[in-house]
Amino acid sequence: MSDTPTPDGPTDDARGREQRPRRDDRAAGSRERRGGHQGAPRRGDDGGSQDRRRHTDRRTDGRAGGERGGHDRGESRSGGGDRRTFGPRQGPSAGRPDRGGRPQGDHRRRGGDGASGLRAGQGRGADSRPARAPEPDLPDDALAKDLEGAVRRDLLSLDKSNAETVARHLVMTSRLIADDPAAALAHARAARGRAGRIAVVRETAGIAAYHAGEWAEALSELRAARRMAGGPGLLSVMADCERGLGRPERAIELGRSDEARMLTGDDAAELRIVVAGARMDMGQYDQAVVTLQTADLDGDRDGSAAARYYYAYADALVAAGRAEDGLQWFLRAAAADIDGETDAEDRVDELTGP
Repeated sequence: MSDTPTPDGPTDDARGREQRPRRDDRAAGSRERRGGHQGAPRRGDDGGSQDRRRHTDRRTDGRAGGERGGHDRGESRSGGGDRRTFGPRQGPSAGRPDRGGRPQGDHRRRGGDGASGLRAGQGRGADSRPARAPEPDLPDDALAKDLEGAVRRDLLSLDKSNAETVARHLVMTSRLIADDPAAALAHARAARGRAGRIAVVRETAGIAAYHAGEWAEALSELRAARRMAGGPGLLSVMADCERGLGRPERAIELGRSDEARMLTGDDAAELRIVVAGARMDMGQYDQAVVTLQTADLDGDRDGSAAARYYYAYADALVAAGRAEDGLQWFLRAAAADIDGETDAEDRVDELTGP
């Protein structure tokens, strides 16, 4: 490929450049949030406008937050055996991201606050400890046995009754994440309140917060989970949260970290999509193009991961003023998108229309 990489760090000119407006959707590859492909309500920016998002993620299970083509690599282990719990694209993310795929940085939706069906929590026995915060009701069909076995084993350090309740809240988090992220977050917070020292519970709370647009809370929870469990954790989701908080330069730093070098395959590709989005947030379109120029562009792959990657690359090319090249990659994204997660076909029509 002919592009020449530009320096990793933002130039003085780029730093001074006005930030492009952000969106608060999160799903890689949806042209515009047409009601949210998995039912998540569209959220506008603080001024009530619902602007467009261009590529990449922000979502996590259900595959990322109920948006089209979003960031769906946020994998939590809560849920009926599906390790891709809420999903750069999954999720959240995921509505189509702005040019660069990140949500509105000033989004302050409080998932779970005021949610229906809350009941007062019970204190433990007759001791003087304060009662728990209100928790959402658990339906009878939310069963602990529906939770993945590995997660249930993580809960064995809890007393039996508490472990059962935590497991049921995690099941509900997974069940609701795509269609009602605020309610899912309420359940995740309830689980965290009961089992805050268990890594998978903190991870699930972080992913739920990510889908609900609570970027700071999501980042805090995912950092805690990573400290407890070790490893790189959900690095791409964390980087996307930094973008959501209006800190694209920190997303880029995460992309250069030692933990990032530990990632391989789709996990590494998802992080590159987020880093490219951060470059686009900063107006560094040529560098976004270069970020995505890897072996992931080789061959004729299909499926969700390939479609999102091709879409992100096409979007960066168009933003960099290379519309003809971008058109070719939107065509490849459309061909790879066998599940219809992106709006690549719409982008092709946009670029070829009268």
